Amino acid sequence: MYTAATGAQVFGYVFILLAGVACVAGLMWAFRLGFQVRRREPAPPRPDEQPRMPASGPVRETLEMREPDQVPRAADDSERLTPYQVGNIRSRRADDQRRPRWSPGSSGSFGGGGGGRT
Repeated sequence: MYTAATGAQVFGYVFILLAGVACVAGLMWAFRLGFQVRRREPAPPRPDEQPRMPASGPVRETLEMREPDQVPRAADDSERLTPYQVGNIRSRRADDQRRPRWSPGSSGSFGGGGGGRT
């Protein structure tokens, strides 16, 4: 009624059991390592160490129109400027702070399908 397991079947069962034990041992090691790392980290800040709002109140964002500074020109038109000669191209506050508005007769967006200015 009962048949004996062959050597290959027994080897397969033992291999699966050992692989499961190895996985569990690896997970236990990873959790232990995580706890040790967490123990070495500094504690979270206390309530009195939290950032505070400035006495002047919340900081507000400003909206202003900017325009680029001019790019320096080479002494000779055939000469190229290298990146270190150009430096950081910055922007400055525009003299005219009026926002550009949509003008009638313009298409509104690229590929908007309108006729554009005529």
